[in-house]
Amino acid sequence: MLNLRPCWAEYERHWVTFDKPDAVSSLRDETVTWAHHPVTRNLPNAARNLRLAWRLLRQWRPDVVVSSGAGVAVPFFAAARLLRIRTVYLEAFERFDRPALTGLLCYPLSDEFCLQWDEQRLMYPDGTLVGAAW
Repeated sequence: MLNLRPCWAEYERHWVTFDKPDAVSSLRDETVTWAHHPVTRNLPNAARNLRLAWRLLRQWRPDVVVSSGAGVAVPFFAAARLLRIRTVYLEAFERFDRPALTGLLCYPLSDEFCLQWDEQRLMYPDGTLVGAAW
C-alpha cells in the first residue's frame, strides 16, 4: 500500500494494521489503529477485530475501505458491507498461481477487486486488471 502513495496521499485516511516494527516505522506520521494479532486460526482475535471494525467504521465513516489482504481485511470488509461502505481489494502481487484465502473471502465482499497479473483472472474472473503496484 505504501508503494501506492501517489494514489492516496491527498486523501484523509486511517490505517488499521498490526503493531509490528515495520508498520510502526512506516506509519509513524499516519493515523493508525492497531488490530489484534495473531489472526491465523485465532477465533478470539478474529472476533475482536470484527468488533474493532464495526466500532471504527461506524465512528470514522470512510468513503471506502481499501486492503491488500491478510490480517484484518475480512472483518473490515464484512463490517463495511453491512454499513454500505465501498470496498476495494488489491490481490497480492506474489499470488499469481493460486489464490490467497483472504482474497477468496474478500472477493464476494468487494466492490472492486484489483488484480496485478492477467493470470489472476482465472481465479477472480470479475476482477479488474490494474497491473503491478510498484
